Amino acid sequence: MRFVKGLPSGVWVGQTRVHHEKTQPSAQAELAGFNLALHVGDDAKRVQQHRMALLQQFAEFGVDKVTWMTQTHSTICHTINEEIPFQALEGDGVVTQRKAHALMMMTADCLPVVLGNADGTEIANLHAGWRGLAHGIVENTIAAMQTQPTWAWLGAAISQPCFEIGEEVKTAFCSKYPELDSAFKAGEKAGKFFADLYAIARFILKQHGVEVVLGGDQCSYTQTDEYFSYRRAAKTGRMATFVFMA
Repeated sequence: MRFVKGLPSGVWVGQTRVHHEKTQPSAQAELAGFNLALHVGDDAKRVQQHRMALLQQFAEFGVDKVTWMTQTHSTICHTINEEIPFQALEGDGVVTQRKAHALMMMTADCLPVVLGNADGTEIANLHAGWRGLAHGIVENTIAAMQTQPTWAWLGAAISQPCFEIGEEVKTAFCSKYPELDSAFKAGEKAGKFFADLYAIARFILKQHGVEVVLGGDQCSYTQTDEYFSYRRAAKTGRMATFVFMA
């Protein structure tokens, strides 16, 4: 687990990796590593042990609340402060103004995006696969915030050379933002393209007033020792991107 530098004082952002000192043994080789997802066929007790290990690390910063979502590649964003939902809310964006509250998003090739304001008094975390990016998860999350986000951090996602998509995906973006044509490179087969999720996210963020965009320099697919990748292996674990205000 590494923390991001260069953020407002008291704001902590990071992303877990495949390796962690508290990783529990697994009978399934595909899920070996610090998996944090309950929906991938892993032993639920093992996953909860991993989540508790994270909470113990966060507690050193005063964190006393953690919010996980039921992620569905949607554009739904929730604001959660003191509320404690009985079940994990369905959605792919979450906003808080509450200190000591860690917001979590799981990925394994999709793009995690963290947002925050200049004062360090409001943060958001969102899960942006191509569907979420195309349909408005970034825009919806920014709209849900009470203040204008001034910075974003992009966690590890699949890089352009490894992310081949069909023409319908390119059309979904370019029909909305024609300028995004430059984020796609033609593939070897007709109707196939390589999409740059990082470039797409940077463009959308800057269109909505987010001028400082950090991160966006990793590849979940090729960095096999660091990240889980769904495209590399359909049965795999999930990393978690987190943000909290100490």
